[in-house]
Amino acid sequence: MSEKIATIEWTGRGKEGKGLISTETGAIKAYPYGFASRFENDEAGTNPEELLAAAHAACFTMAFSFACDKAGYATAQINTRAKVNLKTDGAGFLIDRIVLELKARVPGIEIAKFREIAEGAKRDCPLSKALASVPTIELDATLLA
Repeated sequence: MSEKIATIEWTGRGKEGKGLISTETGAIKAYPYGFASRFENDEAGTNPEELLAAAHAACFTMAFSFACDKAGYATAQINTRAKVNLKTDGAGFLIDRIVLELKARVPGIEIAKFREIAEGAKRDCPLSKALASVPTIELDATLLA
């Protein structure tokens, strides 16, 4: 259906190296990342896990809204936060958990139906499917009045 492109330019070796991330749309253009922004909480750059969290939250949110539409409910407001946990795994690293935190206003929906649709969106969004090797993907869903 579509193919999206991101590019990385990396200069230097390992820990001292620096990278620049760009997307074909220009939404991200030559944005820095490196060891410090990934492992030392340096906010002067981004990191792959932060970008993954943004992508997963965006994908899940759209899937939830579309599923609500299909079930006959109009979403009024959706806020999603994704937390991606990176941990050491032997000599390397592993993403072992992703938590999706959904807060949504969906007029007229019952709580049980809300949870059913949210769980389905978590399971069926393309990013969740692509991330199937992550041991735990959790959903904390809150229906707002």
